[in-house]
Amino acid sequence: MTATALARSFGRAVTITLLESEEIGTVGVGEATIPTIHWFNELIGLDEADFLRATKASFKLGIEFVDWKRPGHRYFHPFGEFGARLPGVAFHHRWLKARAAGVDLPLSSFSLAGKLAAENRFAKPAGDARSILSTLGYAYHFDASLYAQHLRGIAETAGVTRIEGRLQDVERDPSSGFVTALTTQRGERLEGDLFIDCSGFRALLIDQVMGGGFEDWSHWLPCDRAVAVPCARVAETTPYTRSTARTAGWQWRIPLQHRTGNGYVYASRFISDDEATTTLLANLDGEALADPRVLRFKAGTRRRAWIGNVVAIGLSSGFLEPLESTSIHLIQSGIAKLLTLFPDRDCDPTLAERFNALLNADMDTIKDFLILHYHATTDKPEPFWAERRAMPLPETLVERENQYRRSGRLMLRSDELFRDASWLAVLDGQGIEAGDYNPLADALDAATNVAQVRQIAAVIARAVPTLPRHDDALAQAMASPG
Repeated sequence: MTATALARSFGRAVTITLLESEEIGTVGVGEATIPTIHWFNELIGLDEADFLRATKASFKLGIEFVDWKRPGHRYFHPFGEFGARLPGVAFHHRWLKARAAGVDLPLSSFSLAGKLAAENRFAKPAGDARSILSTLGYAYHFDASLYAQHLRGIAETAGVTRIEGRLQDVERDPSSGFVTALTTQRGERLEGDLFIDCSGFRALLIDQVMGGGFEDWSHWLPCDRAVAVPCARVAETTPYTRSTARTAGWQWRIPLQHRTGNGYVYASRFISDDEATTTLLANLDGEALADPRVLRFKAGTRRRAWIGNVVAIGLSSGFLEPLESTSIHLIQSGIAKLLTLFPDRDCDPTLAERFNALLNADMDTIKDFLILHYHATTDKPEPFWAERRAMPLPETLVERENQYRRSGRLMLRSDELFRDASWLAVLDGQGIEAGDYNPLADALDAATNVAQVRQIAAVIARAVPTLPRHDDALAQAMASPG
């Protein structure tokens, strides 16, 4: 992804060499994305129809959470917006005011994405703000290995030189500490001015050479393993990811055109690999298509992902488990920041400081968002869940939850990844309720507000059955000319 983005952005103005080994496997659990994927695909000039065909992709309207708040409970985190864009106060304050007036419609009544997902339907957003379709957002599920192959072809066409091999030695300038060259196990010497570390959890340059360090977040996010297995597709593809809470973590279900991806993310302190594997295999839609594969990881971050002339992108900069499909986003986020702050040969250290500050802010807010899912649960007696409810929370999350409980306000910075609708969906879905609403809503006549809120729910309910089934929409999108 990084090589493709740099090649597409700089053309032949820079020389890009990619050192990669077929001997080293990829983590490959990140098959679900969030809507920020569109920025990256547009940056590199990706044709959607070609992309959908090449990666066996399906559309994604959000994530369904099963048994998270309590056993038997479901809620949906939709992409897009709740309600409609109306003048004055944000829509959810209109809903809170209407609820206080006796309107018993749940928040889910006001999400077109959620209602479409529930009926296996799909539509793309409309540009006209007057259309209820303008409230939609969408992303993709895709085969990560096929996506990598697709990007490799684009990158090499754009001028990237790929070297097959493994890293042996690293040369550094004795005065600046900058990396100056890499030597492969076959003796090839690769000089450079800027080095991007995409070596995954091993962090070969940013940690082992530059001493970047690692801040461990496993006391908040203790899941440290995942067992993954694909299974046969047995029904029409669903336009959403499903996350089902289990004894010591959660199980994902990601539908693709040719198969369904499955995995159990768990904390090894509470369940063995064999038990996790047995649980996963017992909860598949269809026949397993491969042997289960166990992956090991640790949640946390590198506060200095850019040191000198080395920049870490992706897993080498830190890892947050895939609960909200943020791994691929964080690769994109690192790429976007690198492009904005791209250095000259001297690698001005203030650029690195800014990069690190922005990436840290990203990681911190996403971390809080993930913790919210875990601690706000009831009627789940298993030791894993009991420990999650009792764990001390980051002060930033405590303040955000308390403010929402008091006033219905969502205290977000303008640069945060997850916007109002995402926080609202998970707070409401996990049972955290607002005790009040923005007083600005009282500028609205109560009866008029109730009528408008009910009307929006009715518009959504009428629109859903008129829109295509997901598989039909997918087939049509793949048939589109480039």
